[in-house]
Amino acid sequence: MKEKNYKYYRKMDYETGEFILTEEEKKDILIKRAEMLARDISAESEGERTQIVEFILAGERYGIEAIYVREIFPLKDLTPIPCTPSFITGVINVRHEIVSVMDIKKFFNLPECGITELNKVIILKTDDMEVGILADSITGVTCVDIDGLQTFLPGLTDIGAEYLKGIAEGPLIILDGEKILSDKKLIVSEEVE
Repeated sequence: MKEKNYKYYRKMDYETGEFILTEEEKKDILIKRAEMLARDISAESEGERTQIVEFILAGERYGIEAIYVREIFPLKDLTPIPCTPSFITGVINVRHEIVSVMDIKKFFNLPECGITELNKVIILKTDDMEVGILADSITGVTCVDIDGLQTFLPGLTDIGAEYLKGIAEGPLIILDGEKILSDKKLIVSEEVE
């Protein structure tokens, strides 16, 4: 709400209906307007903004910070691997590099709609881990104010709060890439004899 300063409205030309202001009063008004505009611009730039890769998962909009995304690859030639958790769908060959692919819907216990050739693999990477996650489709890249994210809202999604960074307007559910990539469930250490 704008703050009104009525001290200048005491002088009025009743014939024209206009206020009579001195040069000093006009200058004071312009300085206050400039301060308000400068404050609004700086308030917008204070929040930390980050790029988010948006995708669709089980009919809802999800996103993950672009700093964790190495690349997006079409799903093709998926090879199932035995003795892995149910959410590991297999591996793919990305330019002579083998990448594990995780069905994040199974990992989060979301409704499944099957895998098609339209699915995309979002390859996530940190220094310690690299894994591809399946997405129903990629919707684009957007910038989000990280400080402005809402905390977990019960009933909005079945994903546990530990995997969420927050919820942006839309709603756009932002996953925590670091938490997903550091989860011990992703490391398969079983040996087959």
